[in-house]
Amino acid sequence: MKSDRKKYLTRLRLVTYFQKNSSYAEQYRTLRTNLNFIRGGEQIRSIVVTSAEAGEGKSTTASNLAIVMAQQGKRVLLIDADIRKPTLHFAFQKGNSYGLTTLLTGQQAFEDALQKTDIEQLSLLASGPVPPDPADLLDSEEMAAVIRKATIQFDKVILDSPPTLAVTDSKLIANLCDGLLLVVKSGATDIAKVQKAATEFSDVRAKFLGVVLNDQKLKRRDRDYYYYSTGS
Repeated sequence: MKSDRKKYLTRLRLVTYFQKNSSYAEQYRTLRTNLNFIRGGEQIRSIVVTSAEAGEGKSTTASNLAIVMAQQGKRVLLIDADIRKPTLHFAFQKGNSYGLTTLLTGQQAFEDALQKTDIEQLSLLASGPVPPDPADLLDSEEMAAVIRKATIQFDKVILDSPPTLAVTDSKLIANLCDGLLLVVKSGATDIAKVQKAATEFSDVRAKFLGVVLNDQKLKRRDRDYYYYSTGS
């Protein structure tokens, strides 16, 4: 029973794959379109997705954004850079015995650390085993080299990173990428904390792309829907 529930929750999480025609999936496609037109057509190949605190939907957003980009025919790599509390291998039902951490510590070659997913054109770089020194691994030339290689081999690279107010990890990798998305859960996130997170990224000169508003309830035809939106 628990196994069936886990599979059910996983299917709900990847709505752009299991519910392609839903209003939920459409909002992720809208987010994809917005990102394509941001910065006047400037090429954005690598994007960090984070939030101020845990539980705001950053991993779900990163996963579904990667899926809709792959569905558009792009070669996409989704990286689980939340190496303290990784979740993406659960969502895609993959192993986590190797991945980003084994790559950064020189135990594997780049190509060997990648995993294919059920979505055509989408590859996953799971986090790998949780290391004793997460910040040191992410704040390294090896991490910069991983992102450089990824952007050469893939059209789009999406990184799921830890909540920014909890640890420094997301700030360490923000400047290695072309842009950053901050996920905010409607009605739950403390605005002061969102402002603090935005300020911290500004302080490290991260390329801020916008805010993804998650779980915003709208009333249409006497029914409640949820949607995702972005704005710079």
